Amino acid sequence: MNKRQLSALETKRKLISTALELIKENGFDSINVEDITRKAGVAKGTFYTYFKRKEDIVLEISRTPFSEIADEIENMKDMEIIQKLAHYFHRFMECVETCGIHICRQWTRDVLDPNNTPDNKDGQKWVYDVEMLKGILNNAVSNGELKEETPVELLTYIIISELYGMMVSWCMSDGKFEPLEWTDKFCAFQLKAILSPYIN
Repeated sequence: MNKRQLSALETKRKLISTALELIKENGFDSINVEDITRKAGVAKGTFYTYFKRKEDIVLEISRTPFSEIADEIENMKDMEIIQKLAHYFHRFMECVETCGIHICRQWTRDVLDPNNTPDNKDGQKWVYDVEMLKGILNNAVSNGELKEETPVELLTYIIISELYGMMVSWCMSDGKFEPLEWTDKFCAFQLKAILSPYIN
């Protein structure tokens, strides 16, 4: 990467981290592009070099920490699938809590009402999360941890529904529901029961 590309990447990261900070403090609807660029110390036009609208930055916020989880899972070759998935669920919800309830509400809004974000017609956060989880389960089938007849798609949707249910409960309770605590309970009590018929 040359100096110009590094500078562009740094500017994009600065816009993302500034937006995350502002949304956590004030909520998504209370800020605009000018607030983000002013606090980041860049020209307003610079924002549009990287994003079409402020909703696009929320999608970017949703991808960055979750792609790190995929890398972590990839490096857990010696662990069993239950441990890998427990790690994935814990880190997933940790990222949700770290990003804050306002970002979580925006993700949920974008999935429930794709028209809210015109370029998000397929609910990109949902699709991204489903594909990541499906990939983890497919890898477990490929390397013999799970049986060949494992209903990967069905299990993916059952499990992702649990995670999204916890996210929505957190949003609806105005932060009183503890998603990380309940995620760990789900892993301890339900995950093994769901997967045990398919473990080799």
